[in-house]
Amino acid sequence: LAGAAQPAAQPAELRDPPHPGAALYQQHCASCHDAPGEPRTPDVSALRRMNGESLYLALTEGVMQQQAAALSRRERYELVDYLAAKEADSGEWLAGMMCGPGGRTVDLDRPAALTMFGTDLSSSRRLTAAQAGLTSEDLPHLELAWAIGFPDTTTLRSSPVIVGDTLFFAPVQTGRLLAIDVRRPCVKWVYEAGTQLRTSVSYGNLGDGGPPALILADRLGRVHTVDPRTGERIWAVDGRHSELATITGAPVLFRDRIIVPVSSSGVGRGADPRYECCVEHGAVVALDAATGRRLWTYHTMGEARYNGRVNRLGVRLRGPSGAPIWSTPTVDPGRGLVYVTTGQNTSLPATDTSDGVLALDLDTGELVWSFQALANDVWIIGCRGPGEASTPNCPSPEDSVLKDFDFGAAAVLVPRPDGNDLLLAGQKSGDVWALDPDDGSLIWRETLSQGTPLGGIHWGLAVDDRRVFAPVNDPARDRPGYTPRPGMYALDIDTGEVLWSQPAVPDCPDARRERFPLCGERYGLSAAPLVVDRTVVAAGVDGRLYVFDAASGAVVFAFDTLGDFDTVNGVPGRGGSIDSHSVFAGAGMVFAASGYGSFGQPEGNVLLAFRPKAAPAAATGP
Repeated sequence: LAGAAQPAAQPAELRDPPHPGAALYQQHCASCHDAPGEPRTPDVSALRRMNGESLYLALTEGVMQQQAAALSRRERYELVDYLAAKEADSGEWLAGMMCGPGGRTVDLDRPAALTMFGTDLSSSRRLTAAQAGLTSEDLPHLELAWAIGFPDTTTLRSSPVIVGDTLFFAPVQTGRLLAIDVRRPCVKWVYEAGTQLRTSVSYGNLGDGGPPALILADRLGRVHTVDPRTGERIWAVDGRHSELATITGAPVLFRDRIIVPVSSSGVGRGADPRYECCVEHGAVVALDAATGRRLWTYHTMGEARYNGRVNRLGVRLRGPSGAPIWSTPTVDPGRGLVYVTTGQNTSLPATDTSDGVLALDLDTGELVWSFQALANDVWIIGCRGPGEASTPNCPSPEDSVLKDFDFGAAAVLVPRPDGNDLLLAGQKSGDVWALDPDDGSLIWRETLSQGTPLGGIHWGLAVDDRRVFAPVNDPARDRPGYTPRPGMYALDIDTGEVLWSQPAVPDCPDARRERFPLCGERYGLSAAPLVVDRTVVAAGVDGRLYVFDAASGAVVFAFDTLGDFDTVNGVPGRGGSIDSHSVFAGAGMVFAASGYGSFGQPEGNVLLAFRPKAAPAAATGP
């Protein structure tokens, strides 16, 4: 203020020296992470809320490995120290959550409500009233039963296994798998993976007469099998075909083998103009359930070679690459097939296995048939449309359609009474496709929206006997000719006709906007929905949980998770976006894992459990 006394400037020799990581950030990171308009790249404020392990793994083993290749080990530590949140998860919060010595038994003789992300080998995402312990009459009358907060966490993405009253849940950034008694709640045992986990959990016996096991994968691509009674490791092996690959979809157990979907991170590495883009590609790996021994590997394409192209910096480029498998496999025992869906290519030449559905022989891994929904879709982070500047490794609009219309949702096998089964798949283009599972031929197609790289159908479909339920996540954006259509859609399984739709609308009062500045743009439905009896449970990227009547589309229950929660374990709970595999049910409860700190969506760290409200006690007369 004019005339007010000002503090004297500190002598230069008394000022704290700049953190060495600050210059490294400006040199190697700021051009992307400080750049507006790239929703896939977290800004510096989001990076500062991540823990040190998450950042270091990203630099050494994950999506930023290529960008950090020129950094020494010391420089990586300095960069992480500059950025990382300073509070570390010591595990002390678990001590007060452990069940008493007499309450840690896991009863595997109780019915299993949820054994895998897809709920069954067909990936129907459907639970009967008996499986869920809930009827459609219960769902409109839910109340919050409890909340558990996880320290040092910004994202929850994993679907659990539920057997009896035990929930086997992986808050992935903690690197732990927990056996939680949902009635008290308390923790029966803890499995320490040694690094961050990544996938949903599957359950079953490891082969004929083999032991029961929980199965999931970590950020380094290792597949873990864990004894559900004790939390002890049975075996763990690298389930990838390449050190550059990742595992995102859940491994699926079928009889004597575990089917592992393998994705890749070329979409991020390719944004580095110094990188000889690109070499990574998707795969499917079959492991022996008893030992983890590799039985077969299917590659979505051959090895990349120099393709005769150079970027504008003179860097030689390679290909083909891409067609990662983000989704969970679907198993068809009757046909002896496993179905997977694929993403786009990340460099030229384009292949016919990208943006499609593949059927593989269960015994050999050989390709039986393929269906391509969109050809010539080559895309990496930083690609723009015609007339816009793109990253140097991005192909030109003449060489690619530049859509990023991959499949992240599992294919759904639907048996029909007449024997003419269908295979359904939802795409980020906004399309639902119905194929003949015998040969991959197209039966019908319904376009629900125009799609975008963050729009259309993301993580899953769900079905009942008559309908397929498709969530659409179109973000609002100012683009000529673009009309977003986010919401929930119900289609006739046999024809694709839209039976009803329930549009998502923004909810942005000041308090919500302060918590989620993009709430007026990001309010669609991205997480995989779940059919429970005659209702559909779904959630929005803005943190709202919904229950729809399956027949009419009426919203019978809604709950806003974007807020603070008192938790049973004393860790401050903060709800955020609900995305990926974060809606599930069983043991008479509906669960939502709230928090997904990617793509500009709000972070969170809380697992929420909802139960039907208790009926009021009947009045008694005098």
